[in-house]
Amino acid sequence: MYHLFCLNRGGAKAANMASGVRWTRQQVLAALHLYVQLPFGQLDSRHPRIRALATWMGRTPSAVAMKLVNLASLDPQITSTGRTGLAGSSALDKAVWSEFLTSCDETLHQAAEAFEHFAAGAGVDILQAEDLVPDDLGPEWEETNFGEGRSRPAWLSIRLDQARFRRAVLASYSGRCCMTGLDDPRLLNASHIVPWAVDHRNRLNPRNGLCLSALHDRAFDKGLITVMPGELVVRVSDSLRRHIKQGFGTEALLRYEGQRIHSPSKFKPDDAFLAWHARQHGFLKA
Repeated sequence: MYHLFCLNRGGAKAANMASGVRWTRQQVLAALHLYVQLPFGQLDSRHPRIRALATWMGRTPSAVAMKLVNLASLDPQITSTGRTGLAGSSALDKAVWSEFLTSCDETLHQAAEAFEHFAAGAGVDILQAEDLVPDDLGPEWEETNFGEGRSRPAWLSIRLDQARFRRAVLASYSGRCCMTGLDDPRLLNASHIVPWAVDHRNRLNPRNGLCLSALHDRAFDKGLITVMPGELVVRVSDSLRRHIKQGFGTEALLRYEGQRIHSPSKFKPDDAFLAWHARQHGFLKA
């Protein structure tokens, strides 16, 4: 697949400046919204969501894709593995990225609002803009909630946040369970390391997430398994080992004791969040 990282620096600069108009903060935020949600290997001008945002903003798909690659050049999870983004990230790019690192949820909410702003300006509703279907948002969904003059109900904002978090986490792990490698999205969950109800400031933070199968998500939520900070290896609780002696439980859960999880391409889980989970469930001393 053609990849933007193959372009030379001169070509990148020319494409970024092709419109002759500097990027605004709102445009960079909208680009960040896509960067968080798309797998690293899909930062390509042919991606339909990149093409859509480009149309809404009046820029070329190549310019938008390259902006995502500029953001990748600021992402330590990308650069630490030897991958390098295109040179030329602007002072504005760096400022937005810094805000993302220090105030993740607040910045991601602003990014989502910017993305929605450009979609709405093109007459595109939120489901189309986010490439979601009603089932992604739950049975309460009704298009009448978007009637003129009506505010978005609280439940819908929460569902949108959850859908966006799920997409970001699954994209980070290339759509595979980080323990088992299972790759059927119908059986995968974006698991919060520190639960939604506990940490209101990191509900959207992809570094507060693991991509897990439904079974392993349940076991993680119950504290029957954890992922240790630093080493990123799976630990199984003593209570689970006592309860499971053989059969399916051994194959599905106990066998992963001591195994390292599959590393994400973006947004490695934060050690502080992992340590919280491990302490909370007795794997580390408080």
